[in-house]
Amino acid sequence: MALDTIALVLGALTAGGGITGYARTGSIPSVAAGVTVGSLYILGGLRIRNRAQYGVELALLASIVLAGSSIPRALKTQKPLPAGLSLLALFGLWSFGSALSRGNRV
Repeated sequence: MALDTIALVLGALTAGGGITGYARTGSIPSVAAGVTVGSLYILGGLRIRNRAQYGVELALLASIVLAGSSIPRALKTQKPLPAGLSLLALFGLWSFGSALSRGNRV
């Protein structure tokens, strides 16, 4: 799967998840975090698609932020939602980290 597609899908999932969390529980932190991280993924994906600079780095940053917030929560609560977010973050870290280490910056 192409890096831009991965970033756009992860962006839609995280932004959609934040909006869903707000709709279900009224949690403003859920919508703020989901839309912010989702926007970073989407911006990175669009930059990758347009061969602009820093697309992979933005998507990797989104993965780092998502991992930093979801992995500790998943380990602490052992609930499915933080675990799923952690898996998304790990997939993003692997995808964009691998691309960056190979020198695929756009």
